[in-house]
Amino acid sequence: MDLQVIVDFLNGIIWSDFLVYLLLGTGIFFTVILKFPQVRLIKDMVSQMISGDSSDSGVSSFQGFAMALGGRVGTGNIAGVATAIGVGGPGAVFWMWAIAFLGAGSAYIESALAQVYKEEMDGEYRGGPSYYIEKGLGIKWFAVLFAISAVLGVGIFLPGVQANSIASSVGSAFGLSPYLTGAIVVGLLATVVFGGTKRIGKVAEIIVPIMAIIYIIVALVIIGVNITALPDAFMLIIRSAFGADAAFGAIIGTAISWGVKRGIYSNEAGQGTGPMAAAAAEVSHPAKQGLVQAFSVYVDTLFVCSATAFMIIITGMYNVADDAGGFLVENIPGVEIGPNYTQMAVDTLIPGFGQAFVAIALFFFAFTTLLAYYYYAETNVAYLFKGSKNHKTYFFFTKIALLAMTFYGSIRTANLAWGLGDIGVGLMAWLNIIAILMLSKVGIATLRDYEKQKAEGKDPIFVPEDLGIKNADVWKKISVKYKKKASEKVS
Repeated sequence: MDLQVIVDFLNGIIWSDFLVYLLLGTGIFFTVILKFPQVRLIKDMVSQMISGDSSDSGVSSFQGFAMALGGRVGTGNIAGVATAIGVGGPGAVFWMWAIAFLGAGSAYIESALAQVYKEEMDGEYRGGPSYYIEKGLGIKWFAVLFAISAVLGVGIFLPGVQANSIASSVGSAFGLSPYLTGAIVVGLLATVVFGGTKRIGKVAEIIVPIMAIIYIIVALVIIGVNITALPDAFMLIIRSAFGADAAFGAIIGTAISWGVKRGIYSNEAGQGTGPMAAAAAEVSHPAKQGLVQAFSVYVDTLFVCSATAFMIIITGMYNVADDAGGFLVENIPGVEIGPNYTQMAVDTLIPGFGQAFVAIALFFFAFTTLLAYYYYAETNVAYLFKGSKNHKTYFFFTKIALLAMTFYGSIRTANLAWGLGDIGVGLMAWLNIIAILMLSKVGIATLRDYEKQKAEGKDPIFVPEDLGIKNADVWKKISVKYKKKASEKVS
């Protein structure tokens, strides 16, 4: 049987409507029970992001933010948004916004849990779903299952999506063969991942803010030039999201499905990858990094994805396919669904500039995502071989596997790359959502404790025993350290 057929069959099972609505429902649940922290605590999100320093064991809050954002901001922000519009119509953008807003609640919970149950291994903090499933739920097999799924997802399946997007866009813009592009990407990637967590954090800290800002500036210029069309573009998104637009009324289900799928693929809220970066941060309270990671979902979808969406819709550079193999809307005949839409939107500003700009943006977006993927894969390998004297050997083979899959992804078909990537995302999302719902009491307690201490005029310090939380052993040392710092400030 053809591999593409198998992949499509598995995705049909994994990405059923039930998973889509489970993700939305989980986001609604955490948003309501946490009393809309996405709105109430935006100031705290920003202040916690820029405060705090790194330590011998952990990266700074901002580096943790940059590592996670590097994973979130990838090819999904360019090719993924274009694909969502091409299949689900402009209404898919609204559902990307919805899953980002609601997903910020899920992102808070999973990232706070990662901090609560993190461990110190080889002098570095490690954490994520595998760790909080074992220590919080006490279900070892469930934790191992997630770790295996994560290694397969971020180490084997997902790198191909990023590498394939780099190779195809660079090939179109500069004429480089996929083999040469793949070799260059692998070489650059190797110089960073063989340098360890701290190097990944430092590279992400530099590249991620610069690339996101430049991309958004170009989008704002295009929107500014077409500002009179902005209200109509916005209303088209809203009408299409609810089937009120005549052209797209028949694909409302597709709009929801693709908006949520590509939204989750891009912002990773609830997927279980962001918590792995969150756990690496040095903070005095889990809620601090939970809020920072919630904000990274905003930056990814509400800023970067929206920039792509408005560029495409406001310039009319898109087609929308129908279920019969034709088109509901065909503004640009003969143009395939994907990053070509974004390229053509940029070309309306500076003719001939679109291909090069999108190729460069995709390179940096996808490259930092590959860095994050390696860190996530290593975190789960560390969990699986915890206590083994040969764990560094396993890290080495993890590096080699990811580099090999990056090269392979550069030269394989785009459909297969995206299909395998969707399997990886879906598997992790299923397992992680179940886990964070089961651990919701602990996650909710962290925010309430944080807000209680803030109301008392304190800089929050997490003491798990005060909340009746067990198996958060690393915090015994951390809380003592921060209490000592607090007392020194007073004296």
